[in-house]
Amino acid sequence: MMGSSGFLPSGSLLESLIHLSNEVSSIEKLPFVQGRNISTMIRRIKVLTSLFEEIKETSSTTTTQLPPSSVLCLTELFSVIRRVKVLMEGCKDSSSLWGLIQTETTSNQFFVLVKEIGRALDILPLSLLNVTADIREQVELLHKQAKQVELFVDPREVQRRDELLRLMASNNDKNNRCSIDFKVVKHVFSSIGMRGSLDYEEEISKLEAEAQKQAGTGGLIVVSNINNLLSLVSYSKSMIFCEEIEKHDNKQPSVSVSRNIDRSSSSQSMLFNIPDEFRCPISLDLMKDPVIVSSGHTYDRNSIAQWINTGHHTCPKSGQRLIHMALIPNYALKSLVHQWCQENNIPLTECSSNVSESEINSKQKASEKAIDHISATKVAIYSVKMTAEFLVGKLAMGSLDIQRQAAYELRLLAKTGMNNRRIIAEAGAIPFLMTMLTSNDPRIQENAVTALLNLSIFDNNKILIMAAGAIGNIVEVLELGKTMEARENAAAAIFSLSIIDDFKVAIGAHARAIPALICLLKEGTTTGKRDAATALSNLALYGANKANIAVAGAVPLLIELLMDDKAGITDDALGVLALLLSCPQGLEDIKNSRALVPLLIDLLRFGSAKGKENSITLLLGLCKDGGDEVARRLLINPRSIPSLQSLAADGSPKARRKADALLRLLNRCCSQSHNPV
Repeated sequence: MMGSSGFLPSGSLLESLIHLSNEVSSIEKLPFVQGRNISTMIRRIKVLTSLFEEIKETSSTTTTQLPPSSVLCLTELFSVIRRVKVLMEGCKDSSSLWGLIQTETTSNQFFVLVKEIGRALDILPLSLLNVTADIREQVELLHKQAKQVELFVDPREVQRRDELLRLMASNNDKNNRCSIDFKVVKHVFSSIGMRGSLDYEEEISKLEAEAQKQAGTGGLIVVSNINNLLSLVSYSKSMIFCEEIEKHDNKQPSVSVSRNIDRSSSSQSMLFNIPDEFRCPISLDLMKDPVIVSSGHTYDRNSIAQWINTGHHTCPKSGQRLIHMALIPNYALKSLVHQWCQENNIPLTECSSNVSESEINSKQKASEKAIDHISATKVAIYSVKMTAEFLVGKLAMGSLDIQRQAAYELRLLAKTGMNNRRIIAEAGAIPFLMTMLTSNDPRIQENAVTALLNLSIFDNNKILIMAAGAIGNIVEVLELGKTMEARENAAAAIFSLSIIDDFKVAIGAHARAIPALICLLKEGTTTGKRDAATALSNLALYGANKANIAVAGAVPLLIELLMDDKAGITDDALGVLALLLSCPQGLEDIKNSRALVPLLIDLLRFGSAKGKENSITLLLGLCKDGGDEVARRLLINPRSIPSLQSLAADGSPKARRKADALLRLLNRCCSQSHNPV
């Protein structure tokens, strides 16, 4: 079940991520095309799998919930890894030759997915998660590599692709077909695993499946190229495996689509062998006027129009609700039907395809909205665009009930997918959502602030949200929100926006932002306290904000939360205190707490890896600035020296360095007082 914020519960999400990542990592027998990109991607996913497993293991031993930014990151990674799986399975199961033709396009898809992994990791508060130093370093390295990655297109595949294109050109020239060099054919084909007659048969089957898949969506040129490949493979098979093919053909018919057609048949019997991609899914007859509906499926105009006119509002094939009733002419498929009828001596009146190519071209030029080579991706993007524009219109003009529902739908639509977030912003949603933050309706306010939080994951939307002046309204929700969830998501939105350095300055300069976060730190649920601490930690990375956080009274409250087991934000509170140590006001407030040093000594033994690091940071800072008093308190505590020695030997790299430094400092203090450690 989805949580009230629209996300899977973190446990279910982590289990799903681990299962999905293991599926990707366990792919065996890598394809010959895109092998390098796939193997590199698998290595990246394995690093993430280790992260997911460790987060799941640590979260199962504590009641502390993950920060919303972590859940957002994990949700986005789930979406990206699912697309990685689809892409890798497509490379593995589809035609290798067509994959070779598409090598640059597919390589770019891998590049885009790696970039999206990097953008998702931008919002992962790794420093606040209880993971080992090794995992953290691996994930940080992966994050850095993902941000700096460059498009990789295997030069060997490009070379083979170019050789294949030359072979296709020779094969397409019927007058020059005898010039095909079959040694080159065998070299290119064998380089992608086509070595025996059965390999050629399998490739033919995959190309036929690709042709059916692309018909009506891939465009005339795409289908023509696939058919050319089919012809080349069939011709090469007959020439290279001449004797074998003759024996095979004597036993069973070829699988080639073109050979299924008996050219001496009458028009009536020919219509019985209509290719499936030319049949209307409703009537099963040859499509006379194919059109595309909003789900991306193609039907004959008369059949789908009758379906809609009788009150249906769903796609007959997928059951998906149609977000609009426009019927977009599928000129590519119409041209293919026309060509097929001509090649098979079917009277054009029977298929109503007696429209010349020039007429089709003139119609295409007359309307920029006519979609010819429309792809499934474009249809999906178009659907999101139409949905977003529809919902934004409801935000602008609808009643309270309609606005509440529209804000909720936008919140869900923005939950996953960078494209969705970009499209929603382009539809003009941000100014309306910003206005709704001041709504008196609790649900409208909550949905609006959560939608802005989800939209803010896309970096350009951060800029648009800040440019719209939304920070004032977000702070107002944080301060006076009508539900606790709205206040918590406002804090998470501040964290997301403050990832950009310039916005750390702008948010910190807002008079009420930091006090409102500290107020949530005091009043919020465990999740709310963590949201607030995460946002404060991010803002404190900018020097001037540290003083504002200290002046607003954060230190005593953070120390109080450290001593409250029920608060559940020990590591978050330690992280903020460690940052405030470099601020004079923060240091003074930390030094004034008599209860802090004993607590930090206990955390050296019982804290998380991150908690131990920050505890040492605080103790080292206090010893340097607090002088002999803090050092003396450490020396007289029987647990401090053994704990420091243990961390110096077995802690994380950062903990080892700081433990060594603190032990040396204590040793000097002890030597000066003639009391060796």
